[in-house]
Amino acid sequence: MWTRRHFLAGTAALAALPLPYPAAADSAPVALVARERSLSLLPGTTTPVWAYRDDWPLVLRTRRDAPFRAVLTNSVTEHTAIHWHGIRLPNAMDGVPYMTQPPVETGESFAYEFAPPDAGTFFFHPHCNTVEQLGRGLAGVLIVEDEAEKNLFLADHVVAIKDWRLKPDGSFDAFSTDKGAARAGTFGSVETVNAKPHAQLEALAHGWVRLRVLNLDVSRIVVLALEGAEGFVIATDGNPLPPVPLKTWTLGPAMRADIAFRMPWQKVRLQNVWGSKPELLAEISFIESALPGIGSMPELAASRVPEPDLTSAQRLTFELTAGHVSPELQAYLKENDIGIDQVCLPQRTFWAINGRSWSGQDHKLKPPPLAELKRGRSYIFELFNGTPHPHPMHLHGHTFRVLRSSKKEIVPHLADTVLVGPKERVEIAFTADNPGEWMMHCHIIEHQETGMMGYVRVA
Repeated sequence: MWTRRHFLAGTAALAALPLPYPAAADSAPVALVARERSLSLLPGTTTPVWAYRDDWPLVLRTRRDAPFRAVLTNSVTEHTAIHWHGIRLPNAMDGVPYMTQPPVETGESFAYEFAPPDAGTFFFHPHCNTVEQLGRGLAGVLIVEDEAEKNLFLADHVVAIKDWRLKPDGSFDAFSTDKGAARAGTFGSVETVNAKPHAQLEALAHGWVRLRVLNLDVSRIVVLALEGAEGFVIATDGNPLPPVPLKTWTLGPAMRADIAFRMPWQKVRLQNVWGSKPELLAEISFIESALPGIGSMPELAASRVPEPDLTSAQRLTFELTAGHVSPELQAYLKENDIGIDQVCLPQRTFWAINGRSWSGQDHKLKPPPLAELKRGRSYIFELFNGTPHPHPMHLHGHTFRVLRSSKKEIVPHLADTVLVGPKERVEIAFTADNPGEWMMHCHIIEHQETGMMGYVRVA
């Protein structure tokens, strides 16, 4: 138990800490203006990024079940939209041009309105020409809070990982290459965390710290490890998880993990140990305090995601393979005399789901659904990766439970994106309780835009 003396002793140090993110407005709409802004990513240079606000990463906060309204104004040179990644929201608010809403053309605005049912760490980004728009920086973090979690952590920090394809003068290089799109993706040349080489953070000694780690990159896979403190994974893709001791934890593109630890009287380092040499992601320095070194792990609010009935769940298999433009799509183009450039299909198609490729940035010409799901029924999706490259598979509109893998032991957890390794079978399960047409695709964005994209229909 903390005493009043302990509390007062730490107050001065607590006041010295910067707010980890802007305070939330109770009911005022959030204004998001997508336009070109300047950001210094390489020493001595500025880069003309695209962003919703001047600060990067932009971090918004709202409350679970509270009405949330964001007005997007498009001031970039092509149409756009906002997909609220991981949020279980109405289909009309999902932000997929031509699928769920008209594209927001230059000079136009669109209002997104929903009440997020889940607390946690989420993000938002465009869903059209994503490899370039996200590559230029159009992304933000959305933190949904629960009243039960108020003041659980004395430090609550965002760690947003994103690489940039830059030339030495700070201008953008090509966002995509055939070599990258056909393999593991085209990687950035400048690695950043919170738009810096690494994040420099602070926390009160003996206080509980929460790191909200987001992989906002279009290609990079990171493996998290903590040095200097005993860490625990307490949430995955925004969903609470009984604390799991952190040895390593893998995040593919679009995946998130919340990490908790008690701040020691020494620096703590969050590292990426994916390669042969650890890379520093964040360094957390301690602030002296008289807080006691006791107290149990803070407990997150319970999940409201419906548990699937595994005894009656219907099983469906989705094979992730190399691919080409589907015969159905080619026939439609020929029959209606539509040129391939008119529907924004790229001139290359490398990937498929169940032998069917859906290439293109606009989603204008949609194929039949990958599956017809009955609303309220439970499903087990078996995802088999028949390729030599990993695929982080994302399902819109639903949160699923990752059950098992054919190649490694996993901790069953809730997620909206799951990384499927080469020749691996992964089983996920969920209740199809959200009606509409929902995208399912690889979140290595070049894979999505060159064929590994489809949708399921829930009715």
